[in-house]
Amino acid sequence: MPFTLYPAIDLKDGACVRLLRGEMEAATVFNTDPADQAAAFAQMGFTHLHVVDLNGAFAGAPVNRAAVEGILKATPAPVQLGGGIRTRAQIDAWLEAGIARVILGTVALRDPELVKTAARALPGRIVVGIDAKDGMVAVEGWAETSDMAAVDLARAFEDCGVAAIIATDIRRDGLKTGVNVAFTSGLANAVRIPIIASGGVASVDDIRALRAAPGTPIAGTILGRALYDGDIEAGEAVRAAG
Repeated sequence: MPFTLYPAIDLKDGACVRLLRGEMEAATVFNTDPADQAAAFAQMGFTHLHVVDLNGAFAGAPVNRAAVEGILKATPAPVQLGGGIRTRAQIDAWLEAGIARVILGTVALRDPELVKTAARALPGRIVVGIDAKDGMVAVEGWAETSDMAAVDLARAFEDCGVAAIIATDIRRDGLKTGVNVAFTSGLANAVRIPIIASGGVASVDDIRALRAAPGTPIAGTILGRALYDGDIEAGEAVRAAG
């Protein structure tokens, strides 16, 4: 299984930002032109892109559509998009707009049948986002923690065509404290769905650690603040990913 790197563009009020532990008030603006950032990542050699509409995640509906459309025009890389996508109509609209894969988070917990139906109808186009705090699923832009264990939610989507699961450790997100390899590997070994790591990636060593995790291979990782801050050099990351 190839190990894929997904540099992240998180959108807040039309700008490219990074948060700490998902807290909107703790946003750092890195680029006011998300399309420019997308083009820069492509020039660095990254072949995929991870985009989140942060405002949409809290609003429950897409908010930063203009910024997303600008990103799609600026890069040839396949873009996976999450944040506030809660209906089949929204899924279809984004795919028609050129998004490669849609990420469903809150709705995966609230309405799992919608996710399963969409995954069966759109094979390879639906990704489930599981954001966890101490192993329990968090929703509504991470504002609420449910009583559902992350591993149980992951198992609910076996055999319906989900392309991947993005597993985020909220307590590490944006902190550069190191990725939670044990949590990510545990999910990878619990289900047959490819698992993408997210949250806390601090250096190229984290990429190497994910690749070396025992059992089922981890499918890739999302790169955030450490990439923006320069702690991860793009070429070295690409080489480490193999």
